[in-house]
Amino acid sequence: MRDIEQTRMKVIQKYRILVLLFIVWASAGIIRAQAPVGGRYVYEFLGLPASARLSALGGTLPAVKDDDINLAISNPALLNPAMHNALSFSHNFIFADIQSGYVTYGRHWKKQNITTKIGVQYVNYGDFTASDERGNINGTFSAGEAALVLGAGKQLNERIFFGANLKTVFSNYETYHSFGMAADVGLSYVKDSSGLIISLVLKNIGGEISTFTSVRGSAPLDFQVGISKRLKYLPFRFSVTGHHLHIPNIRYDDPSLSQPTDLFGAPVKENKFENFVDNLFRHLIFSGEFLLGKNENLRLRLGYNHLRRRELTLASIPNLAGFSAGFGIKVNVFRLDYGVGYHHLAGANNHLTISTNLDRFGKKI
Repeated sequence: MRDIEQTRMKVIQKYRILVLLFIVWASAGIIRAQAPVGGRYVYEFLGLPASARLSALGGTLPAVKDDDINLAISNPALLNPAMHNALSFSHNFIFADIQSGYVTYGRHWKKQNITTKIGVQYVNYGDFTASDERGNINGTFSAGEAALVLGAGKQLNERIFFGANLKTVFSNYETYHSFGMAADVGLSYVKDSSGLIISLVLKNIGGEISTFTSVRGSAPLDFQVGISKRLKYLPFRFSVTGHHLHIPNIRYDDPSLSQPTDLFGAPVKENKFENFVDNLFRHLIFSGEFLLGKNENLRLRLGYNHLRRRELTLASIPNLAGFSAGFGIKVNVFRLDYGVGYHHLAGANNHLTISTNLDRFGKKI
């Protein structure tokens, strides 16, 4: 009877996993016909990297599981008991005096076997000059946005983890205000013996409840699939993340560009294969992380975001748009992380994160 009961529970778990996979796939399919990536949504700041580690690794990291509480904003299924009492502060110095940040805390509940987290993600766009239609200056105004993020994750069986984030979003532009809700749903397959992790995440499902105008906007939806693998004989982990997979074609068709012509002035036909490859790689982020020293006290990172490079680079001037790098170092009870993301020739964003675990205080490290 005991063997029959165990078999029955395994079957139930399998069906639960299939149902979750179907929900993620169906949800992405419903909205796959939505418009291309930029300039179509409200609350775009939700897509900013929340920590220095995420900045250094291309902007998002849904398929790496360790004690870093900041990873849960990329994928709530990564929440795990190692994040109990973890506390982290991040600040991102973006160009043009725009600054963003993220503060988060995690807690594991043994009885329910659930790991939860609470966080605040915010962005401050700075001060602006207020003027009328004739150019008369009437003072200044500010603009900013913030989101309260509540998350929970649970291990469903030996290798499957599930999690969800709920975001309450507030936005303020001068005298215009907006309030909305969004959610993330994530699923991860973790095989510790081989260092392999595969994740599916549907991010920012939702939109405005009270609007800036009469038009109700949607949050920046993103369907992601991530895979990471830690090498067996080298302290290195590589990751590949597919993003905006619900939008088949994310190449920007610029109407201002003139059609290229050959030497005789005849229009040059588009190379369909070249466009296909370019579109494919615009969906991908590549990143790697060296894990050095005892307890991985030193981490060196590098990332490449092809979409960012193709949309923000200047063809006439070589630059590092799309590339990112950084490091993390453990100092006593703190872990310090730095990440730099190159967006454009005009500048890069510098990201700092300080993390700790409150359980370590008072203990010999």
